[in-house]
This record gives sequence, C-alpha cells and structure tokens, in this order.
Amino acid sequence: MKKIIYIGFAIITTLLFWSCESFLDTKSYTMKDTSNFPQTVSDAESSLTGIYTTFSKAIDNVAQTSFFVAELASDDRFGGGGDNDKLVQSIDHLMNYKSDGAADAFWKARYSGILRANMLLETINNCSGWESDAQKNQFEGEAFFLRATFYFDLSQMYGEVPLVLSSAAENKPKSPADETYAQIASDLKNAIEKMYSTPYTSVASGHATKWAAEALMARVFLFYTGYYGKDSLPLPDGGSVTKDQVVGWLEDCINNSGHGLVGDFRELWPYTNSYTVEQYSYTKGKGLAWADNGNKETIFSIKFGTLSDWGDQYTLGYSNQYNLFFGLRQGSTNNGTESTFPFGPGWGAGPVNTGLWNEWRTAEPNDLRRVASILDAEAELADYGFGGDSQMEETGYWAKKYMPVSAYNGGTWIGSYTIAKDGASTDMQLFNTQDLVLIRFADVLLMHSELKQDATSMNKVRARVGLPAVSYSLDALKKERRFELAFEGLRYYDLMRWGDAPTALAKQEGVNIYNKGVATVMKALGGGYKARYEATGGFRPIPQTQIDLSAGLLEQNKGWDTSDANYTSW
Repeated sequence: MKKIIYIGFAIITTLLFWSCESFLDTKSYTMKDTSNFPQTVSDAESSLTGIYTTFSKAIDNVAQTSFFVAELASDDRFGGGGDNDKLVQSIDHLMNYKSDGAADAFWKARYSGILRANMLLETINNCSGWESDAQKNQFEGEAFFLRATFYFDLSQMYGEVPLVLSSAAENKPKSPADETYAQIASDLKNAIEKMYSTPYTSVASGHATKWAAEALMARVFLFYTGYYGKDSLPLPDGGSVTKDQVVGWLEDCINNSGHGLVGDFRELWPYTNSYTVEQYSYTKGKGLAWADNGNKETIFSIKFGTLSDWGDQYTLGYSNQYNLFFGLRQGSTNNGTESTFPFGPGWGAGPVNTGLWNEWRTAEPNDLRRVASILDAEAELADYGFGGDSQMEETGYWAKKYMPVSAYNGGTWIGSYTIAKDGASTDMQLFNTQDLVLIRFADVLLMHSELKQDATSMNKVRARVGLPAVSYSLDALKKERRFELAFEGLRYYDLMRWGDAPTALAKQEGVNIYNKGVATVMKALGGGYKARYEATGGFRPIPQTQIDLSAGLLEQNKGWDTSDANYTSW
C-alpha cells in the first residue's frame, strides 16, 4: 500500500488508503507517493517545510494551543474575553467548555506534524543530491527537533499521550510518560548531534538549530524531573540524560551559538518599532530600536507574515493570532482607535492579574521590566473605559509583549505598524506579523543558573535591566523567571514542575475585577483553583472526538468526568 502525498503551498498532506488496491498498485505519474517522493534535496526541503507549517495550522485555532492555555491557566492572567467567550474563561478556571467545536484542533495539528516528521525520517535516505552529509544531517536533525517539540507540547498539555513513531496508521492507547519523555530526549539528542555546530546565523531564520535543541533539552529535563520527581531523563535504550550533560549542552549554547542578550529589554517588543517608538511617551527619546527579525536573543520562534487573507486559501495561522486574542477588547469592532495608542484591538483575552503587578512592585520596585511588560491602561492610555464590548475578568492591566501595536506613518495614525513596515492588510484579524518567540537566550541563562544552583547566569539577566547581583536561591530564581519571562507561555509549566501550582493558582480568588464594567472579585468556580488543579494534575482533557475515534482505546484524563469540570458561565 502506497502513501499518497499531495504538495501544495509547501504543505504536505498524507492520505492513507485502505481499499482500491489495484489502483494503488499502479504507478502514479501525476501525484507524489512513496514510490517517487521524496527523491531530491528539493523534495526533502518540501517535506521539512510541511512539518513547520503545522505550527500555523495549530494557530488557526489559537485558543486550543499549549502556549495560549498556559498563559490563561497561570496565576499571572485571567481568562477575560466577552461574556460569551466561555472557552477562554473555562481555561483560566481549569474547567472544560464542551460546546467548543474545535477542541481537538491542537491535538490534530500536533499529530499531523508528528506524522510528517515520521515520514521524512523514514524516507530521507531515498534522497540524493545533497551538498554534503552535514546538509542531510541538518535536515534530519530539524525533523527530530520538531517531533520532540510536538510531543513535549502534547505531554505538557495532556500528560500521557499515544506515542506514534511510524507513518503507518495506528490506533494506540496512551503511552506511559516515561516512554514519551525517553523518545523526546532521544530525538533531541539526535538533533544536537546531527545539526550544524556553527553560529545560529548560518541557519535560515525560523529553522531549528543545534542551539535550540540544547535549550529545549534543558526545558524538557526541568519539567520531567520536577513534575515526575526524577533525577534524570530516560532514553529508549535504557540509558539516561543526566543533569551534568544538560548543563554541558547549555554551556555549549551560551559559549558557541552566537546568541546573547539584546542591549535593552524593551527592544525585544514591537512597541519600540520605528513607526511607534518616538510617538509613545514611554519609549520616546530613549534611543530604543526594536530588535526584530533574526535578533540574537531569539533561539527559536514561530514566524508569521502577510499571506493570510479571506480567500479560498486563507489560513488564519499565517498571522499572529495570539496578538489578536490578547488585544484590547475596547474598540475591537473598527480596527481600533487612536485614543488607545499605541496598543490596538483584539478579543480581550488574558487580562493581567493585579497580584502580579503588586507583587512585582514590592519585590523589585526598580525593575523596568514591570512597566515594559505590563500596560497600566488607565495610566498610559488617553481613553480607556472598563467594560468595553462586555469585557469580563478585567483588571485594567494588559500584557504588552504580545498584543497589537498601532503606529503613525507620515503623521497619520494607522491600526498597526505592520501596515507600513510589512505591507500588511488593514484587517485587525490578519495584520499581526510579530514572531512568537518560543525560546530566547535569557531563558537559557536562567535554566543554567537553576541547574547549577549558581547565580552567575541569572545575574547577567538582572544586569541587563540595571538590577544588582543577588546570591542564588531557588526563591530568587523563581522570582527572576516570573519577571523576565512573564507572558511567554512558561509560568504555568514552571508552577507545575516546582509543585507550586495549587497554592499560587488559589491566590487568584478574591482579586478585584470588573465584569462588563461592574466591580466584583474572582470567585472559586468548580470548587476553586486548588481543587481543580489537584483533580486534574494540571493537564487538559483529551479531546472527546479523539476518544470516540479510538473506539475507547484512549482514556479520558482524570478530573474531567465530573460536573465540577464543566464551565457554564459566571
């Protein structure tokens, strides 16, 4: 039985046929299948591109992704949205909104990526014409890295998941966490050994590197050993990845990758773009310039662009839908207004917990990252009113790192700097092109300090924002990660691996908020944050559609089969 592969827009779709054998046994001259694809380096490149495009496919339904869920489920943000946006509110309260029809979109996108990675790894030896063995190894290493990334996303999101390592169609139950993490570690080890040991600038922007694999190995090690109470990462052959090995890989990344910290923390975020920076009172006159494409701090990111449209081939995930969802709900129906400059319109998800603002100000009163990362809307915006478009769980604080940024072009206000910079459309749902940075160098330094229990690397991160050096303690490290990496999809998983989640999440209850402009407080739904976390272990429910398709071979995660798990409304 041949596997038929259609190529279009660099997206590879694999179709497995179970009948019509006489047709399938006939050589195809018009379609790509495993008898004639891949054969060349160009074919291999198309296959590899097809794996990367599944990132965009997942972001078509952004509210289902691990990054989005981690942001709303953490103690630093609430669900928000409008009064009908029950899905985002349910995520914050660690509950399930069963009426959402796209609940399995992330699951399907990740397994689509895994299938495509499996296919390339199975067929790459069929390809000829390589410039060198090193080029082939780089392609193969990227496929290993991406498969590891997809499985780690699934494992953090759902806990135990089916481990599929072949392109053959299989109906499999969940694999034990030890087996999945052993495969993730093996894939990353292969990626580290195979990819170029050259500065990151030698690899095309947006592609994985050896340095990204070394950094991700550390992230995987910290989560697995912390959450599951282990001292090393297993490998499929019975060996293990030790802490000393992970530290060595991080030091290789620090010393040899070419990556480093950008000069000013604020230059990581697009409000310092050239069309906005001198009109925004917070950044005006400070000599700031956004370190955009290819900046040395970005180790791995998802790239976005201007190809998204409303035609037959449109894909929302080509634009940064995180920015849209995290944008200001006020004025969202007309592409924003000049009165909220420089921040623009969106669906109002993820209002910042006032507790973060207050705890940060108390712990580090001179830390510029607080105002650089959090918008105090009443203080900074010319016209901000609570309750815009039925906004829920509102605090007046918003995350600056990922949200729409408006600008001035030739003295005229425009809804997004991307209209002038990138030629983006004027559609608020499509004009966000900011990269989503999944790993950056500051995180590498902080992981290095945590693993070595030494403050040297952590103090480099602090020195960048003018803060004094501190002695190492786990408490100091926790604070530094919270403040440096706020709103970057890491806080919730940090709380899980440290064992801090039940207590930290419960502190959200009683925080002052506004629902549709009316003052109230965050309340305990479904028994409360602590109860919901302890019931579920912090993991999301397996999509019911996938359980049904498995004919019951997949079992639902614990804590999701009771009435307490189902969110209805405030």
